[in-house]
Amino acid sequence: MLDSMHELIEFIEKISPLDGNVVVDLNKILKSAVISKGSSILKSNTYCRNLFFIKKGIVKMGFTSESDEFIMRFFEEGIIFTDIESYRSKKVSKYEITAIEDLELIIIPLYQFENLCKEHHSLEFFFRQFMTMATVNMMDRIKEMLEEDAKKRNSNFTAKYPDLLQRISLGDLSKYLGITQVSLSRIRATK
Repeated sequence: MLDSMHELIEFIEKISPLDGNVVVDLNKILKSAVISKGSSILKSNTYCRNLFFIKKGIVKMGFTSESDEFIMRFFEEGIIFTDIESYRSKKVSKYEITAIEDLELIIIPLYQFENLCKEHHSLEFFFRQFMTMATVNMMDRIKEMLEEDAKKRNSNFTAKYPDLLQRISLGDLSKYLGITQVSLSRIRATK
């Protein structure tokens, strides 16, 4: 597993350099998984008990209300993600996390990870920073949805995630932007 966790360690150390035996201890709790496109990583009404690191592929995180799907976030290679709300509140998730492409994941059981954080200050510091960054990202997402029109949201997405445009469907992009696919086609046609 040490070879496969190299990218994960690089991600963590960009936020907080690791000390001592943390890498060895972390390696003991990690699991690898290969997930097929279209499969769920987390279903709504279940508990989120893991952190996930994407080695390869993309996932979408969203929810369905009545007949509409809304996508909150896309996560791609080199990112750690989880359903923070379910994890922190110890309640079932409102969200679905689904593979958009075939995935290679590293799964980090949160209970064991928290125990390692108690032993390793550098890992605990990383986790606090990760939680802060995730909260700021979600606040930015909410702010954008409340303050920007669909054209501006599309422009922001195109500028921030140009590589994702080739890898996600227009239907998923429209659900992320909070508009219909017809409206998205109109916006794209006016460029």
